[in-house]
Amino acid sequence: MMRQPAFWSRDGNRLWRAVLAPFGWIYGALTLRRLRRPGWRAPVPVVSIGNFTVGGGGKTPTTLALAAALKTRGERPFLLSRGYGGQLAGPILVEPGLHQARDVGDEPLLLAAIAPTVVARDRRQGAEAALAAGATCLLLDDALQNPALMKDISLAVIDAAFGFGNGACLPAGPLRAPVRAMAVSVHAVLLVGDGPIPDELPPGLPLFRAQLVPAGEWTALIGRKVLAYCGLARPGKFLATLESAGITVAEMAEFPDHHAFTPAEADALLRRAEAGGLVLVTTEKDAARLTGDPALRALAAASQVVTVRLEPEPAFLDWFYRAFDSARSRASTASGPA
Repeated sequence: MMRQPAFWSRDGNRLWRAVLAPFGWIYGALTLRRLRRPGWRAPVPVVSIGNFTVGGGGKTPTTLALAAALKTRGERPFLLSRGYGGQLAGPILVEPGLHQARDVGDEPLLLAAIAPTVVARDRRQGAEAALAAGATCLLLDDALQNPALMKDISLAVIDAAFGFGNGACLPAGPLRAPVRAMAVSVHAVLLVGDGPIPDELPPGLPLFRAQLVPAGEWTALIGRKVLAYCGLARPGKFLATLESAGITVAEMAEFPDHHAFTPAEADALLRRAEAGGLVLVTTEKDAARLTGDPALRALAAASQVVTVRLEPEPAFLDWFYRAFDSARSRASTASGPA
């Protein structure tokens, strides 16, 4: 995926938005038409985590947090992903010790560390594979615009600092379709980070707040100068996370989202850090792609990985548990005797 154009931001160049707007109208209309297709009803609760825009909004940390929450209640959640950036069409159960990012994508490798994860381009086939393997519920990563399965809970995750950018649809802006039209099928919104509530959201839609906070051994980086590098749609979000934790980012190297690092890029980052006396720091998603070539493995070994976890407000989990229990009740009734 490309790096997001600067004109997609709220105060971006309006000329490019105007030039590309007709294409955005067509793209948005096609997305909404696709959403009207009937989906398959799975015999277990189905939870969809997605967003209204392309690029990172906190979907993967949210999926991980919900999977962990459901496991504490005795559920056996299976996570379904399209496996963006991977070569395998699936359905295939992700095995972190066997598969690499080039096989299944980077995000499924992170998901599989928490709960069984199935990669499938066809969501229904993925769901059927998960059910055959013993899933008691399904969590769909980035499936807000995918109509293959009927969803009991559809959650939209929004990067509060970015919002909806310039408010236009692809390629004129970051939206996949007009917000109001997509919000009809959403049960709640999770606003991640600090920022205003977008005006485009319809009134009455449940809205909750959450923060992404560093986890793991990140405290060892305080007081040291680091060279942060990442391949994310919005690298500024990673920078803000580091700086909010008190980590001094002396240099930042930005790459396109889901970037496949080359050996030459790995060598350049290693030399750059050595020349400046800097500690290399990256994200979990980027570290998952540093495999195979010796130069990539050397970069991985030299880098500190800063993980993030989602901290939602308590009211969000209360809402989610109630919604899930209702979905469980519906699923039990539908699968019971006639």
